[in-house]
Amino acid sequence: MNSIGWLSRQWAENLRHNRVLHDLFIFTPGLSAFSDTPFSTVDLAADISLEALSLSLARADLYRPFNEAFDVHRPGAAFAIRDFAAQPPSLGRIDRGLIPLLGTEACGVHLNGLVRKPEGLFLWVGRRSADKRLDPGKLDHLVAGGMSAGLTPWQTLMKEGAEEAGLPLALLENAEYASQICYTMERPEGLRRDRLFCFDLFLPEAFQPQPIDGEVESFHLLPIEEVFTLVRDTEAFKFNVSLVLIDLFLRLELFSQDDAATLAAALYPEPASLSPEQP
Repeated sequence: MNSIGWLSRQWAENLRHNRVLHDLFIFTPGLSAFSDTPFSTVDLAADISLEALSLSLARADLYRPFNEAFDVHRPGAAFAIRDFAAQPPSLGRIDRGLIPLLGTEACGVHLNGLVRKPEGLFLWVGRRSADKRLDPGKLDHLVAGGMSAGLTPWQTLMKEGAEEAGLPLALLENAEYASQICYTMERPEGLRRDRLFCFDLFLPEAFQPQPIDGEVESFHLLPIEEVFTLVRDTEAFKFNVSLVLIDLFLRLELFSQDDAATLAAALYPEPASLSPEQP
């Protein structure tokens, strides 16, 4: 079997105690590296889709839905940045809120909004709204968001840039794909297995981002040295933003040679999975 996610022991027990939902799964023997129970497409009853599973678990009050669908792909699938036809096949769609509970891989985009000034390099930083479900009030990128079902990384960047920061398409189209980061970690919301597509965009000094959709309450232009200090000495940034910023700092050569080698080995354990299409 090819596992597409992991069920925690607690979640497996929740399902075992619910006879209707338990019958939707076949529990695979064995434990993963995270000491959790594997979950795969063949572990679902033949007459249940991933979309139907999302609805069933929500109706049982086992999770709080976002009412936003994400595609489910095989872990390690190769993605194209722009070409929709070159994207890996979707195994189905589930609600975003269910992803960490089933431990499936999710994709997102992050944009480093950079400004060159005579006195040095600056980065636009957003402060997340106080009513955000995850990491309220934390510092964030100028643009960052999950990749909704049916979108490419590039389409997601265009969509999120307009919605979150009021970036006009004429500016967004100058963004450059920079790198890809994958990580797995346990969080309060569940097991996060995320793939982040990272972009850089140099903006004119006169541009002022606007918080359009309310997900960010304010934007601040900070010297890159101050951002570096915040990442190094505090937990002011949302948990995964720091990873993308470390990637940026590595590319800007802000670390010593020894520190850069150690961080690069941890951040890029495997080559990025991209389709033959080049961004």
